[in-house]
Amino acid sequence: MGKPTGFKEFQRQDRAYTSVAERLTGYGEMMIPLGEDEIRDQGARCMDCGIPFCHNGCPVNNIIPEWNDLVYTGDWKTANRVLHSTNNFPEFTGRICPAPCEAACTLNLTDEPVTIKTIECAIVDRAWEEGWMEPQVPKRLTGKRVAVVGAGPAGMAAAQQLARAGHSVVVFEKNAKMGGLLRYGIPDFKLNKSLINRRMSQMQAEGVEFRPNSHVGYNVLPERLLLKFDAIALTGGSEEPRDLPVPGRELNGVHFAMDFLTQQNRRNSGEPLGNAEEILAKGKHVIVIGGGDTGADCVGTSARQGAASITQMEILPRPPEKEDKGTTWPNWPNKLRSSTSHAEGCERDWSVGTTSFEGNGAGKLTTLKGVRMDWSGGGPQAIEGSEFELKADLVLLAMGFVNPVHESMLDDFGVQYDARGNVLATTDGEDSYKTSVKKVFAAGDMRRGQSLVVWAIREGRQCARAIDEYLMGSSELPLK
Repeated sequence: MGKPTGFKEFQRQDRAYTSVAERLTGYGEMMIPLGEDEIRDQGARCMDCGIPFCHNGCPVNNIIPEWNDLVYTGDWKTANRVLHSTNNFPEFTGRICPAPCEAACTLNLTDEPVTIKTIECAIVDRAWEEGWMEPQVPKRLTGKRVAVVGAGPAGMAAAQQLARAGHSVVVFEKNAKMGGLLRYGIPDFKLNKSLINRRMSQMQAEGVEFRPNSHVGYNVLPERLLLKFDAIALTGGSEEPRDLPVPGRELNGVHFAMDFLTQQNRRNSGEPLGNAEEILAKGKHVIVIGGGDTGADCVGTSARQGAASITQMEILPRPPEKEDKGTTWPNWPNKLRSSTSHAEGCERDWSVGTTSFEGNGAGKLTTLKGVRMDWSGGGPQAIEGSEFELKADLVLLAMGFVNPVHESMLDDFGVQYDARGNVLATTDGEDSYKTSVKKVFAAGDMRRGQSLVVWAIREGRQCARAIDEYLMGSSELPLK
């Protein structure tokens, strides 16, 4: 694939970003795409490596070597068709996926993987510019009605696949706009929300009906969906955040990360915040607890809001700067990862635990108390005498999510849960997506737990096939 000697002739070159000073002035996307000739050279670097480990690294099984080669030879239109054969929304994954495919690339053995994510994004962006992204209207209608509950990436992928199979699809979304965490959780500077709107328009032309402000379990009754639809796909997220039950948790100034991020996205789009307490970092000493992507998004958003200082804390030990390829490749390695947000001004600390929060007489947060942790015994142990205090006006808890919210919708449907509290949807095997309730399926984070956007798209696609088989007896939708 690509040019046989391309990996020797061309150095890895990735997208650049606008300067820190420029991007801190607003919430626009900060990515600077490569030019067409540069993308062609990067596609040429794809080796004919025999076993394309990138396929296994990618949850949607993108046919990566083929579209790399097509970009190299200049056949962008075919490259776009191949790309979309496995991925409904490559403009999303091409911006926010952590690219496990690149970790699995053979050239990653020398720390120079093909810039797969950048090429993917360039293909789909060009396809939209050239007008190649026409709606795929089904040639026949089945007369079957499917309700998709949740308009995140899993729900959108399932809805699009089912509509293209000829089913009548209605997407119920509790928020005012579609997109789930793509819309409300991921900052605009990483993903411009016009990309979601563009896909929605395509899907509507394909027959998908979107119903915003429709909160199943509240203003939409689950029993009504069971009565009116032939199948139901539950594709909501894993929205129960992991809490930090330490003294002082109730103080004003300690918030869940997603509440903070969602508010800023609503501000950017002109949506009202409702009755929620406004959370702003301007002029405050901000501490983000949690070292993952959500924590990094809090860092970048706090910097744009004008925080006085930002500290990101993680209870786990500091990862190694470089992984041991011999023991990790082609799997996703544990190593230190820094995002663009960290370059915008942030102190990072590892192996630290929070023991309590303290505040003033008015119940307002003023201080975080913590302790350093020793991991040498395999688990975290507080180091005696290592206690410390940090000035804190705003603490954001970004420690992940434990499971989907059970109350109301899921409990009302009567679905069973697995040991982790996720919806059990493997009744007839891992790829059946069937819950314990007849004609009710589940996919995405609601089924597998907190995960990546690319996994949500895969689950949505596979769930759509399972529903199509259930309704029609067989399916021509792709297995992957």
